[in-house]
Amino acid sequence: MTASTLFIATLIIVGLVVVVLVIYLILIIVALRRAGTHLENLAGGLQKIADDTEPLASKLGTINGALSTLHGGLSSVDGHLVAIAKVCKLV
Repeated sequence: MTASTLFIATLIIVGLVVVVLVIYLILIIVALRRAGTHLENLAGGLQKIADDTEPLASKLGTINGALSTLHGGLSSVDGHLVAIAKVCKLV
């Protein structure tokens, strides 16, 4: 092989490597742009959740109080049911 043949082969190989790298970098850019779009949608959804649940914070005290009252009543019913089960010899 002559020097000119090796030079041409080297140029072809270098050209192919450059083309592959360009394609690879373009695919990375496309993937990053898609990821950016998905992150924007995610951030918007999270902000909507935060906005929609904000009024709940002021009502949590009332809900917690009502649940405490309900817990007391249900515990009383449970005690009565256990007593009935003992009388019926189910427990």
